[in-house]
Amino acid sequence: MVFGANSPQTGDENQGGRSRRERVAVAGGVVLALAGAVSVVWGELAPGTPRWHLWADVIGGAAACAALWWCRRRPVAAGLAAVALAIPAAAASVAAGIATLVVALRRRPPAAVAVGAAWVAASLARFALRPPGLAPYPVWALVAVLFGGAVTGWGILARTRRQLLASLAERARRAEADQRQRAEEARRAERLDIAREMHDVLAHRLSLLAVHAGALRFNAAATPAEVAEAAEVIRASAHQALQELRGVIGVLRRHPGDQPAFAERPSAEQPPAGLEPLVTESRRAGMRIDLREHGIRFADLPEPTRRTAYRVVQEGLTNARKHAPGRTVTVEVRGTAGRELTVEVRNPPPPAGPRAELADTGAGAGLAGLEERVTLAGGRLDGGPAGDGGFRLAARLPWPRGGVVE
Repeated sequence: MVFGANSPQTGDENQGGRSRRERVAVAGGVVLALAGAVSVVWGELAPGTPRWHLWADVIGGAAACAALWWCRRRPVAAGLAAVALAIPAAAASVAAGIATLVVALRRRPPAAVAVGAAWVAASLARFALRPPGLAPYPVWALVAVLFGGAVTGWGILARTRRQLLASLAERARRAEADQRQRAEEARRAERLDIAREMHDVLAHRLSLLAVHAGALRFNAAATPAEVAEAAEVIRASAHQALQELRGVIGVLRRHPGDQPAFAERPSAEQPPAGLEPLVTESRRAGMRIDLREHGIRFADLPEPTRRTAYRVVQEGLTNARKHAPGRTVTVEVRGTAGRELTVEVRNPPPPAGPRAELADTGAGAGLAGLEERVTLAGGRLDGGPAGDGGFRLAARLPWPRGGVVE
């Protein structure tokens, strides 16, 4: 019979109501105690039994059974009351034993041991007051000590096991929740990373489209061949932009439960091994670019550093195309293996006159995302107005000698 099986994990706080299982357990304990009391009273009806034994058993047994009903709410108080009643009334001994077990199941070991010791002391006192016969007093004393220790130890062990199982279940629940949270954070971080990549790529591609479209608009004397060439560049750039957009949308629409979640990423996220394709594409759009690589080969750079450096140049060219059209942009890459790589994009102030058409587009999200990207790569980004009124964007990135970024 286990009382309080649905008790709190600590086993020391009372709950407001009793569950159906608890009521059944308590009722079963009361029935068992009543059965023990009735059997003792029935034995007291034999001729020659002192009358006070009978009355003590009837009154004490009934009171102990009533106290047992309150053991769930106040285990220690009800248990001590049942133990005290067991001194004059042998009929209360079963109820006192059950109350001792309840205390061991629902209270900490010190309280359980104290009630168990009280039960043993009450049994020794009752055996002295009302010798049961059949065996000498020392034998009954040994039985009382062994039974009290067994009941108390069993209750403490059951309580400890229940708490351990509850603790393990709680740990498993928390571990599962933490795993879900980490997975969700990983998905969110991956989506943000894809968003940063696609911002860089699409901003660059769409700014090229705007430049070519503007050239067609203002160059009324263009030959049919020039118009066809510009239209082909616009078509190709628009197609590439759509392909890149379709790729990222496909990744972002993937259900979180799909496996692998982000194994396939847009091909636009993989930059070329050098800056020449990017610079050539921008020059075809009419930009004047002075590229200074100082003999540095992008293929020799670690992949994270190469990717970040490429995005810095791409963002710098996109901003220069928006704010300083027609001016010469300087792209400089310098550094030493084992120290750091510096990527710098500088443009002079915009030409005098009306602001460029693309100058008011964007909200600074590109530079903010670029700064976060450079920081995550272990570098630092400096961007702002230059002394001549132009704009300077410089990133310092780690370049370990072994080619691996820690």
